[in-house]
Amino acid sequence: MASRASRDVVWRGLAVLGRAIREQPRIFAVAVAGSVLFGLMVVASAYVVGAVVGDVVVPAVEDGSVETGALALAAVALFGISVLRVVGIFGRRLGAGYMQFRLQAAYRRRVTRRYLDLPLSWHHRNATGTLLSNANSDVEAAWHPIAPLPFAVGTLVMLVGAVVSLFVTDWALALVGLAVFPALFALNVVYSRRMAPRQAHAQRLRAEVSGIAHESFDGALVVKTMGREAQETNRFGSRARELRDALVSVGRLRGIFDPMLETLPSLGTLAVLVVGTVRLRQGAISVAELVSVAFLFTVLAFPVRAIGWVLAELPRSVAGWDRVRRVLDATGEMPYGHSVLDPVDPRPAPLTFTDVHFGYEPAEAHLPGAEVLGEVSFTVPAGTTVALVGPTGAGKSTIASLAVRLVDPRAGRVAIDGVDVRDLTADSLARTAALVAQVPFVFDDTVRANITLDRPSIGDDEVWAALRLAEADGFVAALPDGLDTRVGERGTSLSGGQRQRLTLARALAGRPRLLVLDDATSAVDPRVEAAILAGLRAAPGERGTAAASILVVAYRQATIALADEVIYLQHGRVVARGTHAELLATVPGYADLVTAYEQAEAEQDQQRTYDGEVMPPVTSGLEMEVDR
Repeated sequence: MASRASRDVVWRGLAVLGRAIREQPRIFAVAVAGSVLFGLMVVASAYVVGAVVGDVVVPAVEDGSVETGALALAAVALFGISVLRVVGIFGRRLGAGYMQFRLQAAYRRRVTRRYLDLPLSWHHRNATGTLLSNANSDVEAAWHPIAPLPFAVGTLVMLVGAVVSLFVTDWALALVGLAVFPALFALNVVYSRRMAPRQAHAQRLRAEVSGIAHESFDGALVVKTMGREAQETNRFGSRARELRDALVSVGRLRGIFDPMLETLPSLGTLAVLVVGTVRLRQGAISVAELVSVAFLFTVLAFPVRAIGWVLAELPRSVAGWDRVRRVLDATGEMPYGHSVLDPVDPRPAPLTFTDVHFGYEPAEAHLPGAEVLGEVSFTVPAGTTVALVGPTGAGKSTIASLAVRLVDPRAGRVAIDGVDVRDLTADSLARTAALVAQVPFVFDDTVRANITLDRPSIGDDEVWAALRLAEADGFVAALPDGLDTRVGERGTSLSGGQRQRLTLARALAGRPRLLVLDDATSAVDPRVEAAILAGLRAAPGERGTAAASILVVAYRQATIALADEVIYLQHGRVVARGTHAELLATVPGYADLVTAYEQAEAEQDQQRTYDGEVMPPVTSGLEMEVDR
């Protein structure tokens, strides 16, 4: 069974190499041509050396004189062969390197593009560290054998030429070659079979180490505040030691086989000298021919290793390719439609949910997925503000994701301006609707770059207008370099409220017709939040219209009270709707919830006053979790 699996790895590895050749045939042809030229010159050099020994050195020893013409001719021949070998090496290495790096770059782009095409439900089932490993080390592993591949192909041509020349020289010496060369191949095959499981195990551990490292770095705040530094270090260290042991196992096996691969050609050279001496005494061959064959076996040792390099890397290549292909072959992408909303229409866009059902896919495919939303229907009329209110787990963030089509419903319809979001093109949807998420993400770049995101239509005037609307112009103007200030990775130089306002300004700069705020102002002072929402409602568009329709996930009474309508959710269903005052008076559950939020906020304010804190408040614990 193990032997069959090993053979399968070899064939699958050769299939991966075949794919590489089909994708880069011209570059591969150049690299192989250089390798073949090098191999033929290796064989030629052996016979030139033999001729020099037989026709120049031996007569010089016997006669005590050197024939200058023959020596000059030999020197010219050796120099010419050396030049051609250099040309061959240059072509082989340049072509192989260019082919390898080009394939790696192309597949990194393909994997990354695929990540962006796949829905959030797929990403929820795959660890970020694993995805980073897929795009980096797995792509590198898949195409790692490309570097020695042209050399190995050229070596095969060289071996054929060597065997033919051996038969032309002497059948007995040819039999020695026929014994040595198959032995080299057999040893390389055994090496590859034993290496396969070790390389696959090491590649899997690379992804796990990457995943743990990413979790530890990304969750540095939790690790430090919970005093888990030692435990996280031990968790990472344990997996790193496993990877170390796996790589040591790979190195140990290589240490066993490498000397054997080096020794076998040397044993072949010894056998040639023994057999050749006998044939020389019998008069079947000349001294020049014996020297040529012995030298040929000596110089063949290194090129033949190229075949072993390819076979040794096939298991790792297969492991890497399987992991890359898992991403490329993943299903579940959300294809966009062909409908386009008027790009110059300044009017707010209405949002409509009609009998929407949704459930997240389970981590394991055979398990049933729980329904998160059921029979959700409501409308955000053009130019109005609608607030979503509900306890944790009610489905508020899921509705926000559906509104901008981060996910698709299982059933029902989500429409913007009367058009199903599934029918819109990607550009039209991104231009029409914008989501400001619960957790703000800021790039390690300047303030300007974070807001414009390389959108050519957004200049500094639009940036400052968006900052003013987001109540962020004051702190940005106070930064050392203003718009050119770098904010650090994930905006570490900014407070939580500043990051939220910056991400809000990013969304506003694109002038969306529908704005979805998923608790996007929870980290700012309530007074600032109220000013932001009031500014959004009053922001004029062309002909005096409101700037955008607004769907806001909210929990503060001051925020909710600004909404034209409130949608109250429980267990993924709409249980009540109306104005804030109406729901307070008629829905006890709603009144209890918003009152609890208000009390929690008041207690936080009181505690900050007692402690003398000046930092802006953060959202209450009731809303800290991702609301699904």
